[in-house]
Amino acid sequence: MATLIPEGQVTSSIYSMIKEKQYQDAILLLEEYRQSFTKSRAVLSLLGYCYYAHGVFASASECYAELTKLYPEVDLYQLYHAQALYKSCQYDEAMDVVRLIDSPELAPSAVKLKAAIKYGQEDFAASRGFLEECQQTDFDTMNNEACVLFAEGETKKALDKFFELFQINGFKADVVYNIALCHYSLKQYPVALKFIADIIERGIREHPELNVGMATEGIEVQSVGNTQTLAETAFIEAFNLKAAIEFQLKNMQQAQEALTDMPPRNEEELDSVTLHNVALIGMDKDANSGFEKLQFLLQQNPCPPETFGNLLLLYCKYEHYDLAADIMAENFDLTYKLLTPFVYDYLDATITRQTSPEEGFRKFDQMGEAHTETLRKLTKQVQRARHHNDDEEVKKTVNEYDEALETYIPVIMAQAKIYWDLKNYTQVEKIFRKSVEFCNEHDTWKLNVAHVLFMQSVTSQAVGQELKYKEAIGFYEPIVKKSYDNILDVSPIVLANLCVAYIMTSENEQAEELMRKIEKEEENIAYDEPDRKVFHLCIVNLVIGTLYCAKGNFQFGISRVIKSLEPFNKKLGTETWFYAKRCFCALIENMAKHIIQIQDNVSDDIVEFFEHAELHGRNIQTSDELSLNKEAFQEGRATVTYEARLLKSVFLRLL
Repeated sequence: MATLIPEGQVTSSIYSMIKEKQYQDAILLLEEYRQSFTKSRAVLSLLGYCYYAHGVFASASECYAELTKLYPEVDLYQLYHAQALYKSCQYDEAMDVVRLIDSPELAPSAVKLKAAIKYGQEDFAASRGFLEECQQTDFDTMNNEACVLFAEGETKKALDKFFELFQINGFKADVVYNIALCHYSLKQYPVALKFIADIIERGIREHPELNVGMATEGIEVQSVGNTQTLAETAFIEAFNLKAAIEFQLKNMQQAQEALTDMPPRNEEELDSVTLHNVALIGMDKDANSGFEKLQFLLQQNPCPPETFGNLLLLYCKYEHYDLAADIMAENFDLTYKLLTPFVYDYLDATITRQTSPEEGFRKFDQMGEAHTETLRKLTKQVQRARHHNDDEEVKKTVNEYDEALETYIPVIMAQAKIYWDLKNYTQVEKIFRKSVEFCNEHDTWKLNVAHVLFMQSVTSQAVGQELKYKEAIGFYEPIVKKSYDNILDVSPIVLANLCVAYIMTSENEQAEELMRKIEKEEENIAYDEPDRKVFHLCIVNLVIGTLYCAKGNFQFGISRVIKSLEPFNKKLGTETWFYAKRCFCALIENMAKHIIQIQDNVSDDIVEFFEHAELHGRNIQTSDELSLNKEAFQEGRATVTYEARLLKSVFLRLL
């Protein structure tokens, strides 16, 4: 209920709210008066304006639709109605309304709106046709022409047009953003980031009330809403583009900060692009929430075109192949509209692999051969361009080669995974050696070669085992040294495998030095960010402990596993519990078969471990799977506490 306003001050109060851009308060008050004055021109007009300025375009279109019925002679209401429909992505309805406008004074605006509608419908030829009817020196016309050029793939021409606008009109946030977007599309990331920084710095200076960066600093502030002021600053677009660049550069922390630096809004107020990026960048921390956001977006109109492909690829990454197949079947029209031939073929082979590994491998092999041919052709083109000293052609062809390589790597990895799942590590190594001609400098390829050499070492007999470990070290070490000053940026499993390889080749000092480095970095983080959970040293100890348990040395292995989860309030999680309990299950199995016996002090440590896990695991679920039985979780059966009690009970019965 809006605050009661003294008689005679209603109009001045509403206009004061609008002047101060307090649109939400004005809307509450106007809606209250609308109930009493349902056909009031003043109420409906102001309400439509406030809804539009507040970014609630569907409600604005309803107000203007009512006004056009009550005052059909006022063409301006038809224009506003069409604009609101366009902003709410109701393109067909907007075109129907704008065609009714026959006022000569509104004709230029109507034509511009028609061009914008056709652009929204991705009918760029028709959009260009309407733009040709507009005044060619008009700012909006020039800006729209540049947007059409960009959409048609003429990025350099679009950039020139946007830059011309920038020189003529000075700083306008949306134009500067479009310049940054063009540089991003051309993979000129440093230049794009410079223009983004200009947008952000100017916006903060002119609008400190939008609270940029407050959420990243951990300061709780109220939502600023989707106001016209926010739209004019281009903050949302700029921060999203910054996040996209950092994501491409694999700077995940900076990408996350770019999203949290945005002016604060409630989740239901987020635009589709922001929601998509939040889902994508947060997948590693909360996959279920990410999937929910992407599924929600897929049902909206419009949604970012990348949503469909990213959802399918992420389903495959997290091995939810049935869900990927269902989504493709349910959205058959989007499959051909939004997926590139490569992505479609890759998804098809990946899903096929689940029911027929041989057929899946064959499809990946066909894709690999096509990529190999392309890479060889591009290699020759680079050599030819260098021979003719054509630097521009060299740069262009090298970029094409890099893009082709980035699509070749997933194909090789998918082929290798088929044999990896079968634990046929020798065959995996053969696949990698086959691709060494093109991939030997690629970080992903080198990392996975290291993994397969490590697994061959773990599973092989004593003969040749040390040699494989040394080969694995040769691949792991450059990865770790590259980020040694920021050791926690390295994947925990890489650090763990390197430590194990050091231990198995009697380089214990190297292993201890690496573990001390990790421990020191974790202590620094614990001091700076007491609530942050870091699992690197935990996973290193878990892997070492698991290895010793697998070799039959349970006494030392279990002690390492127990040590890995201390302190429990920071180290116990779904993943760490999953790997820890496997060691205890193996121990219990061997005890049940009377294969091993353990000392009393170790038994006491194990019981104490289960008690700590029971105490701290009450709210930690035992699975991240989408199919998690929520009922079981609510009843306590799918929690660490429940499983710890169960394991403790079984263990005590065996003593």
